[in-house]
Amino acid sequence: MCNAGHAKGRSPNKPELADIVRCCAGTIGGGRPLAGVQLRALSDIERCRTPVLGGALHACDTCGATRIVYRSCGNRHCPKCQCVRRERWLLARQADLLPIPYFHVVFTLPHELNVLAQCEPRLVYGLLFRAAAQTLEDFGRDRRHLGGRIGVTAILHTWGQNLGQHVHLHCLVTGGALSPQRDRWIRARPGFLFPVRALSKVFRGKYLEMLASAFKQTQTRLRSDPEDLLDNLWQRPWVVYAKEPFAGPRSVLAYLGRYTHRVALSNDRIVELADGHVRFRWRDYADGNRHKEMTLEAHEFLRRFLLHVLPAGFVRIRHFGLLASRSRGRSMKTCRRLLAASAVVVAPKLSATELLTRLTGLDPTMCDRCHKGRMHLVMQLKPGVLPPARSPPSLRVLVPTC
Repeated sequence: MCNAGHAKGRSPNKPELADIVRCCAGTIGGGRPLAGVQLRALSDIERCRTPVLGGALHACDTCGATRIVYRSCGNRHCPKCQCVRRERWLLARQADLLPIPYFHVVFTLPHELNVLAQCEPRLVYGLLFRAAAQTLEDFGRDRRHLGGRIGVTAILHTWGQNLGQHVHLHCLVTGGALSPQRDRWIRARPGFLFPVRALSKVFRGKYLEMLASAFKQTQTRLRSDPEDLLDNLWQRPWVVYAKEPFAGPRSVLAYLGRYTHRVALSNDRIVELADGHVRFRWRDYADGNRHKEMTLEAHEFLRRFLLHVLPAGFVRIRHFGLLASRSRGRSMKTCRRLLAASAVVVAPKLSATELLTRLTGLDPTMCDRCHKGRMHLVMQLKPGVLPPARSPPSLRVLVPTC
C-alpha cells in the first residue's frame, strides 16, 4: 500500500499518467484492438491508489487526524509502483558487487526493427538479450582480451526521451573475469574492456543469424519481406556504446537505481493536460542533452506509451555468466576469495514502511498534522467502498489529510 493523494512537494493540480488514461483511454489504437497486456496496464494505472482497489483508514493516536491509504496496482508499467520494488532489488544486488571496476555497455537495435518489435516483441527483445550476452561472454573468454568468465547484468529499455521506440540494452559488466580453472581473477586493463567496433560487428552477426533462423522456424506477422529486411540490416553499422567505468560499488548501485525499474515516462515529466493535449519534458541527446518540452495529442501520447508495455511474463532484467542464477552463489564466493574481499552482510528483509523510510528519510507512520503521534489502522476499506462519513467512536477528532 501507498499513501493516497499526492506526494509531498507535488502540486495537487499537476496531471499524472492516470489522469491522461481516464481522460483519453477510449481514443487509443485508431480502431485497432489493443493487446490484453496493454489493456491491463491502462486499467491498473487508472485504478492505482484509488477507492476502486480498496485500502485502509488510519488515525493518529495523538491528535486524531486521519489518513486514507489506498492500495497500489503493482503493475510494472505504473509510475507509482516502482520505488519499493526497486529498493528491494537493489538491496538484493549488494551481495553480487565485487571490489573491482564495472563497465557500462549499451547495445542498440536499428530502428528498422521497430515495426517487427511491435508485431513480435517477445522475439525481438529475447534475441537482443541472447545476442548481447553471447557477444560479451565470447569476448570475455577470448584470451586476447580476458580469457575467462565475466559477469553481466542486462536491463532492457525500449524507449527514447520523446516516448518513441528506441530499443536498447544497458549492460553492467565486470571489469575482469574468473579464470577457466577458477584459481585466479583476471583484471581488465585500466579504463578499457573490449573494442566497441568489434563488439558491434559480432553483435550484429549473432543477432541477424538468430533472426534469420527465427524467420525460417516461425510465421511472423511482418508485412514486408523478411529477406529484404535482413539484407538491409546487414548493410548498415550497428551501435554499441561503452561508457567510462564506474568508480566503485556505490556508483554501480546508483546507476542500477536509475535504470532498473524505470517506466517509459514518470509522472514528474508531465507538465500539463489541457484541451486533449499533453505537454511533457524530455531531454534531446542529439542537441547537447538540452531539456525541452513536447506537446502531443493525448491519444498519441498514450499510443506511444503503450509501445513500451512488455509482453506478459517477459523478464526485462537478466543476469549472465558469473551472475547467472544457477551458479551465482558459488561463483561470487570464489571471486571474493580470490579478490580477498570481505563477505557481504546481506541486508535483512525490510517491510514497505521501513523501505520508504530508508528511501525518503521520512517515517510514513508519523502524523502529518501534529508530527508527534503515530498513525494506526482503524479499519480496512473494501474495494469500491468509500470511507465512513462519520467518525468511529474510538477516535476523538478526524481531520482528513487527503
